[in-house]
Amino acid sequence: MALESFHPAVRDWFNATFEAPPEVQTRAWQAIADRRHTLIAAPTGSGKTLAAFLAVIDDLVQTALHSGLDDTTTILYVSPLKALSNDIHKNLEEPLAGIRHHLQQQGLDDLVITSAVRSGDTPQYQRERMRRQPPHILVTTPESLFILLTSDSGRRMLSTVRTVIVDEIHAVISNKRGSHLSLSLERLAALTGAPLTRIGLSATQKPINAVAEYLVGERDESCTIIDCGYQRQRDLALLVPETPLSAVMSMEGWQQIYDQLAALIESHHTTLIFVNTRRLAERAARFLAERIGAEFVTAHHGSLAREHRLRAEQRLKNGELKALVATASLELGIDIGDIDLVCQLGSPRSISTFLQRIGRSGHRINAIPKGRLFPLTRDDLVECTALLRAVRQGELDTLHIPQGHLDVLAQHIIAEVACGEWSEADLFELITRAFCYRSLEAKQFDRLIGMLVNGYTTRRGPRGRYLFRDAVNRVVKPRKGAKLTAVTNAGAIPDQFDYDVILEPEELFIGTLNEDFAFESLAGDIFQLGNSSYRILQVTQGKVRVADANGQPPNIPFWFGEAPGRTDALSGAVSKLRQDIADRLAESTDDCTDWLITETGLDAHAAGQLITYLTAAHAALGALPTRERIIIERFFDDAGDQHLVVHSPYGARVNRAWGLALRKRFCLQFNFELQAAALDDYIVLSLGATHSFPLEDIRHYLKPDTV
Repeated sequence: MALESFHPAVRDWFNATFEAPPEVQTRAWQAIADRRHTLIAAPTGSGKTLAAFLAVIDDLVQTALHSGLDDTTTILYVSPLKALSNDIHKNLEEPLAGIRHHLQQQGLDDLVITSAVRSGDTPQYQRERMRRQPPHILVTTPESLFILLTSDSGRRMLSTVRTVIVDEIHAVISNKRGSHLSLSLERLAALTGAPLTRIGLSATQKPINAVAEYLVGERDESCTIIDCGYQRQRDLALLVPETPLSAVMSMEGWQQIYDQLAALIESHHTTLIFVNTRRLAERAARFLAERIGAEFVTAHHGSLAREHRLRAEQRLKNGELKALVATASLELGIDIGDIDLVCQLGSPRSISTFLQRIGRSGHRINAIPKGRLFPLTRDDLVECTALLRAVRQGELDTLHIPQGHLDVLAQHIIAEVACGEWSEADLFELITRAFCYRSLEAKQFDRLIGMLVNGYTTRRGPRGRYLFRDAVNRVVKPRKGAKLTAVTNAGAIPDQFDYDVILEPEELFIGTLNEDFAFESLAGDIFQLGNSSYRILQVTQGKVRVADANGQPPNIPFWFGEAPGRTDALSGAVSKLRQDIADRLAESTDDCTDWLITETGLDAHAAGQLITYLTAAHAALGALPTRERIIIERFFDDAGDQHLVVHSPYGARVNRAWGLALRKRFCLQFNFELQAAALDDYIVLSLGATHSFPLEDIRHYLKPDTV
């Protein structure tokens, strides 16, 4: 579809704003104009979002000028992050205002196309405004979509939707949120009762055909795939401190990294720094503030209040901040201004995540993303090197779309039946149209309905009875309170049981703290949140009341269970790098170092550290652990206790399951409860000094039929 086929006002705005449409836009516009389901895959900053939006905005303009535009929602945009939802809403304002201006210049009737955001952060007055006057374009998250599909006002708003856009689709489909969204899409299609055009966007999706099938669902309809690849020119490098890396980053090493970061920040206009945990985000923001000034850097993560996050994004966009330290809260396709440089502290544990984060710099057509990677330990150095090599070779994480989470299905059954009775046959048909539930058996469905009807028995009587079942007519109806239960327990994101932080005397909500950190804190303690220090006044049930500490030295809060595990593709890259180095170590260390520099682009200092570490490991173990070569090591600590290490570079997902099974086998073998831990490269079992066994026997402890 050529740009010339758009309405002149839309075309004039585009030509005044951009030089020319890239390939992804011209290919996508035709498919969307033909109302075909469309999946768009293109590198970050290539114009994917506008490829999806401009065609549907043009359709709204043409409809409005031809027959008028009612106050109904026709376009639904679903994004996995609240920050991305807010960003899209802001970025819609510019084209909508520009098109309106060009319409006025052409002497046509004034046209107002409205957009709004509905997420957990949306204030109550804005929600009420949406009920009274639905926006033409609604931007939301998967969890808020579920709630809208379950409320009466939300269903009225969504009943007129004709196009749904799922952005960053890769970020949800490989977990329970994907199962949740697939059911919401089918519930939406059933609610509208009219053809629903589905558009998916992502820069990193593999295998792309499976993603297309997920988007369309289990129906006899095709999906047009616009695949422009994910490769583009990038300026990437790995930086290490002068002090050699060890098993744990030393304080001296941290100070050198902060000095390196400060120098990079000062030599660029704006820098975005990604970390893997909220604690590290707060710590890095504090130490960088000492070097470049507190007014030029702040933190951004999910435990900060919405107002702080939005203000931080806007300050960076306006050039007021030199640096922003963020977690995954900013890694997806958010336009937060002209970012010159992205730095990553520690391995992101995923090839796709790294590409997404680096893509925040140069986030515009024909720009070159620039990224710097800072490994924090020796093992991290190996992983980061494997990551850079994988990116050079064009590798990408494979998405595994899970099938049939029954807890998610139970949520949707309660929610859908709460909105009106359903025949069991029709409800089963709706559910099995969702890609993640296409293989659901009628027997499983029947047992789940039975559980939701009969509940379960406790000492206080039956619980969890949400539905009535007409066994004769095979119809299910809601019990009293079913809708409230569905709305208040929505989603697949685990509850964190965090404490709200309230600033006195303004009674201002500024963020949340992990409940364990709050429980261990006392009145008078000083902690940091959002690059500001606060003094605790009182810890009450669910709330930590604080006052401004006026810059006094703070403690850094901790949050549990947030660090990511390494993906399967990156684990394979680590294994391959180890094997390739092991093959060359037998010949010459110098030649191996030269090969590593050429293969990965490392500088001599970093390459030397990596080769020194792996040479020592090879000498100690006799070989380097790979996926084809698992090494089992036993050693005794200073207290005489025995420790068993299984060197397995399969990643934390596999190693945790393996470690749990192996631990239980040891407990049964020795009638002794022992400690175990699993990381991306190791399983560690801590045994007593008295336990004796041949090391070779461990290979036979677990078998497929007994694990």
